[in-house]
Amino acid sequence: MLEPEERISTGNEGLDLILGGGLPANRLYLIEGSPGSGKTTLSLQFLLEGARQGEPVLYITLSESSEELEVVARSHGWDLDGVALFELASAEEVLGAGREQSILHSWEMELGGTIDLIKKEVERIKPKRVVFDSLSEMRLLAQDPLRYRRHLLQLKQFFTGLKTTVILIDDLTGTRAERDSHLHSLCHGVITLERLTLDFGAARRRLQVQKLRGVDFVAGFHDLIIRKGGLDVFPRLIASDHHTPFVGEPVGSEIEELDALLSGGPARGTSTLITGPAGTGKTSLALQYVAAACRRGENCAIYQFDERVGTLMARAKAFGIDLQRFIDDGSLALRQVDAAEVAPGQFAAMVREQVNEGKAKLVLIDSLNGYLAAMPQEQQLILQLHELLSYLNQAGVVTLLVNPQQGFFGNMHGQNLDVSYIADVVILIRFFEAQGRLRKAISIVKNRSGPHEDRIREFRIDAKGVRVGEPLSEFKGILTGTPEYVGSQTPLMEDRGKGA
Repeated sequence: MLEPEERISTGNEGLDLILGGGLPANRLYLIEGSPGSGKTTLSLQFLLEGARQGEPVLYITLSESSEELEVVARSHGWDLDGVALFELASAEEVLGAGREQSILHSWEMELGGTIDLIKKEVERIKPKRVVFDSLSEMRLLAQDPLRYRRHLLQLKQFFTGLKTTVILIDDLTGTRAERDSHLHSLCHGVITLERLTLDFGAARRRLQVQKLRGVDFVAGFHDLIIRKGGLDVFPRLIASDHHTPFVGEPVGSEIEELDALLSGGPARGTSTLITGPAGTGKTSLALQYVAAACRRGENCAIYQFDERVGTLMARAKAFGIDLQRFIDDGSLALRQVDAAEVAPGQFAAMVREQVNEGKAKLVLIDSLNGYLAAMPQEQQLILQLHELLSYLNQAGVVTLLVNPQQGFFGNMHGQNLDVSYIADVVILIRFFEAQGRLRKAISIVKNRSGPHEDRIREFRIDAKGVRVGEPLSEFKGILTGTPEYVGSQTPLMEDRGKGA
């Protein structure tokens, strides 16, 4: 029976999770990507992890100078003292001063001589980890694909008996035929990095493990960012990996009439979509649930895409909810999210961190329009949103989603994608006109977790907070925005002693 292969850390926590614990040791790997995708940064993290563990490590560069690598390292706050750097410009130190200066330039050297220089340096240092940057220069030196492939195979065979883990870096420039179609089969594993330029906003980067022999890795694309300190890789969220028993306990809003609409409130482990046109009070309604949870001592998180945090806090205070108090006592995390700067995988990681480490029991995303703006492709939006909501449901979190609709009356539309089928609960708020005033109505469209009231009630937000009135039984056509009054002259909500 074969023993399990030794794993070594890549120096990147996110990538290690994707790989199921790291790379199998003493193998040859390929990191490929377009310029600016993060190949050099990821490779340096790999070597620095080895240096941290006391291993001899070697960076062989045919393209970048040691000064350029030092600049990259300083930008991340790294010290390369524990990393041996070998560039062709320093070959005289390896072979002695008797060598002619012409060998110092890669474009003038024979490929066989280049390979010999590399072998001598490896034999001298005996590294446990090696990064070879890059194959593009070797390809130029070889000029012939067969010769290039033969020398690569020779290099692989050389490292096989040395108990060394090797990473080859390759630029995704030129056609695939020019890059050699057999390179992937030569390597034990292939990791591809991409840099995507959107029409607006910051460039997006992502990573994909193309292959890794004998390892059950997480396939698909994973978002990443480059920041001071290295690469942050955000493993693709798979909700089924976080299964927990369904809780189902109702979560109240502290407003008796509102809770009665949902037989006590949204259940834990469900998502609630609050939809309606601008100005109907969707966010204010969601904040009522947030405030009630914070007062019960539960941790909550708000991710604000559209409105400024300062405006949100001032508006909440106007109807009796002091969000700053909850922030100060640690029960509320309020995050402003810039849709143009945050990748979807990064946002999912932010939410997971708040649930796992911040112990959030209620999460508010305001709004789905902002979330949509963070997604360059609509099909990815619906898939990632589905996985995120499924994960939150599995974690027993109450999730509130604010969904603005276009228009004010009549046939209103949401965003380009219909997300109502994803949510477990749908709360609809509409405008209607009666007695010369613009009024609001609230109704529960569906509730998967239990029974709900099917009557339409008046809804109001003022200095007294969120209020829900009696059923609007003497009107018909409320949901069209142009109702017809069919009852007696029974006064509406503000005239029944509850205040104007």
